[in-house]
Amino acid sequence: MRGLSVARTNRLILRFVAYGAVGAAGTLAQYAVLVVLVRCVDVPAPSASMVGAVLGACVNYVLNHRFTFGKTAPHKQALPRFLAVAGLGVLVNGASMSVLVDYTGLHYLLAQVCATALVLLLTFALNSCWSFRGSADRGVREVDE
Repeated sequence: MRGLSVARTNRLILRFVAYGAVGAAGTLAQYAVLVVLVRCVDVPAPSASMVGAVLGACVNYVLNHRFTFGKTAPHKQALPRFLAVAGLGVLVNGASMSVLVDYTGLHYLLAQVCATALVLLLTFALNSCWSFRGSADRGVREVDE
């Protein structure tokens, strides 16, 4: 029984690493939108971050469904759940940014790094146990041959 626990722990670690790697693409999109909107359009950082987070969530869904969670959960099940989790992530991101930028005076990019870490942990947990539940017992998706 102990070996099974180690195997599950290893799968969870691999899935988290894959989730983080896939999330890097969405995070890059979010940060690009954030910087452009703040510096070029003069949008407040919390609002710009939320716009970027929506774009990042779209990128992340496609990549996570395909690579991280192995496509075992059908879109009609996974997509609405993922959108609910992403919506919560956008709200937590916006609230975190507002507190860190508007109330503590932290630079918006440093605040975004903190908000990203918080949202990463929250959304990984929720997407793993709910959004892509159909793939809960699988490891990181194997490469198609």
